[in-house]
Amino acid sequence: MEPQSNRQPQSNPVVFVPLVLLCVCLLPVARPQRLPIDPQAAPEYAHSIRLDGDIILGGLFPVHSRGDRGTPCGDLKKEKGIHRLEAMMFAIDLINKDPELLPNITLGARILDTCSRDTYALEQSLTFVQALIERDGSDVRCANGDPPIFTKPDKIVGVIGAAASSVSIMVANILRLFKIPQISYASTAPELSDNTRYDFFSRVVPPDSYQAQAMMDIVTAMEWNYVSTLASEGNYGESGVEAFVQISRETGGVCIAQSLKIPREPKPGEFDKIIRRLLETSNARAIIMFANEDDIWRVLDAAKRNNQTGHFLWVGSDSWGAKSSPVIDQESVAEGAITILPKRASVDAFDRYFRSRSLSNNRRNVWFAEFWEENFNCKLGMHGKRLGNPKKCTGLEKVGRDSSYEQEGKVQFVMDAVYAMAHALHHMHRKLCYGYPGLCPRMSNSIDGKELLGHIRAVNFNGSAGTPVVFNENGDAPGRYDIFQYQITNRSEYRVIGSWTNKLHLKVEAMRWKRDDPSLPASVCSLPCRAGERKKVVKGVPCCWHCERCEGYHYQASEFMCELCPYEMRPDANRTGCVPIPIIKLEWHSAWAVVPVFLSMLGIIATSFVIVTFVRYNDTPIVRASGREMSYVLLTGIFLCYAITFLMIAAPDVGVCSLRRIFLGLGMCFSYAALLTKTNRIHRIFEQGKKSVTAPRFISPASQLVITFSLISVQLLGVFLWFAVDPPHTVVDYGEQRTQDPRSARGVLKCDISDLSLICSLGYSILLMVTCTVYAIKTRGVPETFNEAKPIGFTMYTTCIIWLAFIPIFFGTSQSAERMYIQTTTLTVSLSLSASVSLGMLYMPKVYIILFHPEQNVPKRKRSFKAIVTAAAMSGKLSQKGDRPNGEVKTELCESMETNTSSTKTTYVSYSNHAT
Repeated sequence: MEPQSNRQPQSNPVVFVPLVLLCVCLLPVARPQRLPIDPQAAPEYAHSIRLDGDIILGGLFPVHSRGDRGTPCGDLKKEKGIHRLEAMMFAIDLINKDPELLPNITLGARILDTCSRDTYALEQSLTFVQALIERDGSDVRCANGDPPIFTKPDKIVGVIGAAASSVSIMVANILRLFKIPQISYASTAPELSDNTRYDFFSRVVPPDSYQAQAMMDIVTAMEWNYVSTLASEGNYGESGVEAFVQISRETGGVCIAQSLKIPREPKPGEFDKIIRRLLETSNARAIIMFANEDDIWRVLDAAKRNNQTGHFLWVGSDSWGAKSSPVIDQESVAEGAITILPKRASVDAFDRYFRSRSLSNNRRNVWFAEFWEENFNCKLGMHGKRLGNPKKCTGLEKVGRDSSYEQEGKVQFVMDAVYAMAHALHHMHRKLCYGYPGLCPRMSNSIDGKELLGHIRAVNFNGSAGTPVVFNENGDAPGRYDIFQYQITNRSEYRVIGSWTNKLHLKVEAMRWKRDDPSLPASVCSLPCRAGERKKVVKGVPCCWHCERCEGYHYQASEFMCELCPYEMRPDANRTGCVPIPIIKLEWHSAWAVVPVFLSMLGIIATSFVIVTFVRYNDTPIVRASGREMSYVLLTGIFLCYAITFLMIAAPDVGVCSLRRIFLGLGMCFSYAALLTKTNRIHRIFEQGKKSVTAPRFISPASQLVITFSLISVQLLGVFLWFAVDPPHTVVDYGEQRTQDPRSARGVLKCDISDLSLICSLGYSILLMVTCTVYAIKTRGVPETFNEAKPIGFTMYTTCIIWLAFIPIFFGTSQSAERMYIQTTTLTVSLSLSASVSLGMLYMPKVYIILFHPEQNVPKRKRSFKAIVTAAAMSGKLSQKGDRPNGEVKTELCESMETNTSSTKTTYVSYSNHAT
């Protein structure tokens, strides 16, 4: 017997407790089959629906919203409440008519209102366990003293519901104690997947862990890496956000700027405060929302109030889905919102069923009269629930004709949940009551909830939308979602832009954001670094960074690292890799090469002219008096000094490098070995003349050549040893022009001749030059009419000045970027100038006389060596007194010595007014 006390005003609902006694004394017990709709007959609405049947299923639906100011229930929920509970009754009707499913067995129902509040739902759900509680009425008596008669409560074998995760969790904790299986059509909290705590709980919707993964995939696909989360207080919101945050930590790449919570009982101004806090991290424009639709609406309203329309990028969970209620009057601020909803399909049969419902044919729904008033904005008589003075309901109104109608999104899942329970009971019946029509004793007396749970987890059938209904070991349905975007084009609507089934399929081209703005909005903490810049991550916030450019010779090796290019390479233009440093050499057309080459060519022409002149006039007195053999040796050295310029500028290779080693010091060695031999000869002659008139040894031309080539051989021996120790080869010097700006860096192709090797190569020649200078100083007092000492002295003094200037220029520019050019030019010009000094001071006067004053190039009378030395001594004394001879007797010793050793009869050449 249904207790009549069930019918109570909405503001004061009946609360069922574990022990409920109903005392009926001397009165017949009757069970009402139909509930009156006439408000005169039933001025108050009941709070449960009961459908008779062989097997009774419980149902929990949020028929009313949460009440305010201490009242448990608020306004009616037309879609989430009425549509869903009607879907359960419609599914039961279909199953009862199906001859293949539970044949000869009728399903009944006991449907309760949770009022969208977990504590109230817990009190209501105690109704489901009454039949399982033993009652002791020994101390209870009726007023007349008769013992009470207990009504027999319905045995609930399974429960369909609830909607909110917080309600399902609360109810599941009670139902598991009595082993009553529960199948939810809307609860998605990941916490409910814990099979150790909620082992009798199953659901036909995927858990939020899948939903959170789908939302993470959306965020990643949109290239957003800095987001905030917003959750309604409770298991659904908090566990959904927790799952999203956990995935972000595991996968990386997405950072949570803020995680905010909406209180159950928000204070005035709470939502404005939430918007202000979200704006503290304004770069995190994407807001991940796990909130109920009421909170969503208030958040959007607060954003609109704070002039943030278009700033936030909303990503809503299935609680938002494709509902219109969260965006009513908030269309502009909700534009572009991306929402997710378990993949569903509209059940056409339910649409036909619901549109046909009326006050006359739907008396079993105790809340349908309230729905009727709400849906048609009318009032059923003077006792109707509708406030104000609306029009009176006629009862002839029609759903979908006189009011808007759209099937609520969870209708499919409600029906799937009922069918899952029916299929499980069907399989259980076949196992326990095979061949028995109707319920056999094994099922009629009691149904084992543990066994029924096993059959629930094993079901596999196509649901009302044609999609498979299955459960995993935790009672979860597979993740299948549709992705929506709220778009405003000609009209406001949710448009499908993708789907998620273990993997995201997103049609980015179908997405629309602000009107007239097709660009993809950003929600990043830091903008991507440009090419050649590395990310310096802010400590503790991996999605926020500062961009630092890879400087110098570093390139961007990875997103977070700059590495140094190999020594022979430099960064490319955008610093994402390394490219070889260009290799250069001294080019012929360079200004650094043109000047030395010009001087060298002039010198070679002049030297060649002198050599040709000497060869042409080889037997004339001036040429013979100059010492022909030594002159040709000296001119050869001068020629080589000019010619080395071409080797120094030529492109380096093994052959060029070999010739450089040989001829770099050889030209100077030829020149200064010959001059040293000459000055030494003059010095010995006049030193010997002070002691005796006997000629010194080794003053003949042959002896002079032997001495000269002996000195030259030392240079060649050193060069050959150098070849043996360090064979010549080319190198590319990347350090010489390694500038701070890599774009200016160059590798210099050159011979492997170090500065030390160069000094050693030229050192011997410089030693000869210094020694020759010393002898020139010693012979400076010899009369100019008798020798070449003074021209040689002037030559050596000038040469020393040239090389003294060369040293600081050459070595002082060793750190310059133009080192190769400066040093090569300095060296070649110094060699050319040294050769030019020798050529100009020692041979140009002779060539001038030979060509322009041939009258002076005539033989004089012959004298003995004794007479020559005596005349020279007398000339020296006269010179010291200041009296000079009149030029009648001026003798060249070289000519005398040239023939002295080869003939007993000596020939002497004398010419006037010329000092050779």
